[in-house]
Amino acid sequence: MKKPDNEKTSPVSKSSRRNFLQKSVLGGLGIAFLAKSNNVAADVEYTTQKVSRTSNPTELKITDLRVANTTDGPIIKIYTNQDIYGLGEVRDIADPRYALMIKSRILGLNPCNVEQIFKAIKQFGGHGRQGGGVSGIEMALWDLAGKAYGVPAYQLLGGKYRDKIRIYADTPSSKDPEVYAKRMTYRMEQGFTFLKMDFGVGLVKDIPGALIGEKFWSGQSEWDQSRPGNLSNTKHPFTRIQITDLGLEKMVEYVHTVREIIGYEIPLSADHFGHFDTNTAIRLGQAVEKYQLAWLEDMVPWFYTAKWKEITQAVNTPTLTGEDIFGKEAFIKLCDEHAVDMVHPDLASAGGLLETKKIGDYAEEKGIAMAMHFAGTPVSFMANIHCAAATQNFVALEHHDVDTPYWEDYVVCDKPILQNGFVGVPETPGLGIDLNEEVVKEHLKKGEKLFAPTDEWNQRNSWDRQWS
Repeated sequence: MKKPDNEKTSPVSKSSRRNFLQKSVLGGLGIAFLAKSNNVAADVEYTTQKVSRTSNPTELKITDLRVANTTDGPIIKIYTNQDIYGLGEVRDIADPRYALMIKSRILGLNPCNVEQIFKAIKQFGGHGRQGGGVSGIEMALWDLAGKAYGVPAYQLLGGKYRDKIRIYADTPSSKDPEVYAKRMTYRMEQGFTFLKMDFGVGLVKDIPGALIGEKFWSGQSEWDQSRPGNLSNTKHPFTRIQITDLGLEKMVEYVHTVREIIGYEIPLSADHFGHFDTNTAIRLGQAVEKYQLAWLEDMVPWFYTAKWKEITQAVNTPTLTGEDIFGKEAFIKLCDEHAVDMVHPDLASAGGLLETKKIGDYAEEKGIAMAMHFAGTPVSFMANIHCAAATQNFVALEHHDVDTPYWEDYVVCDKPILQNGFVGVPETPGLGIDLNEEVVKEHLKKGEKLFAPTDEWNQRNSWDRQWS
């Protein structure tokens, strides 16, 4: 099977063209005219020169999968035997091999059979970034299916509930609450109608007497995964870090200052707080109740269902988790137990567009709202936009790169993507974007190539069925 050039889609094969011509004739395309012609093939080509050669979904086949590993996330491209390809993205800071290892399982399949393919490859996904391969491929399949049928991805998910998507922006933190509040005020001036702030234990760790047990972990980052047993790799209940009355007082003062400056007319949610136990989470949640935060996020790991339920029942501020969950099953458990007030899937970990919509739909039946976590390139972002449009209980979508000047340049589409805190839902086929490959090249990780061949991942070397 012929492979595409590095930066071109694969051409329509001669056999595909022959089949098209045969089907066109049999379908009655200008039969009277063709009967009088001495060169039927030439006349069919002339009379159908404006007919899309990419709209033959039943004969569409996957021929290749390649990667552009950028500093903002690995972008994948799935090629076909027709002149269309699909774009997806492995979750931010994830290994593109999470997608490449699945390549041999999807070659030769019709990408329009999205759910069928997803069910076959779901076993290769996992929680956190390990869900990025399955999710990125699923995104690209919807992009392909939308292009094949000439409709936007949201239409294939059942249609849309809204024409524009509400965005909340990640905002760089500061230990000075007035500085941070000014940054939040600027977000409001940009048009954002939903805000999220950081006020975790990092704010008070340098204040003597604010934390108990923190000195044991001194100098260790929450984001260092290189050493087992360090702070980053120790689950919340096992760090034994506690916030004292003084620490709570300082954190409450911080929230108070921010709230006083931005006012109470706009929702204000709280991001990840750091690693501490359930009792401390409850004390903190109760201490900030009067500021009417939109939610308290990831106070303990998502898989501690009973602990989440304990926190949720003890505080009046809504609780939320889910950005690291792969698949709907864990969300179903959280919803059935009423362990959280809101769910927060990251589409690039959760399993892609349809799985995330299923998560939202199930939560809706339980009276639970869905916000969406996102960090990455505009490819994954636009997949989120389509899913958010198609899900009724959606609240707001995160955007981590509002301040990155080149971010929107990754793709070709109607610009600007973000306007006054909202993103319009595209009406063009698939995800509604194409790549600006020159910009993608500029932001490739060191040593990476743009959609280089990946033939070493073509061979399937295992029996994947999980039952006998």
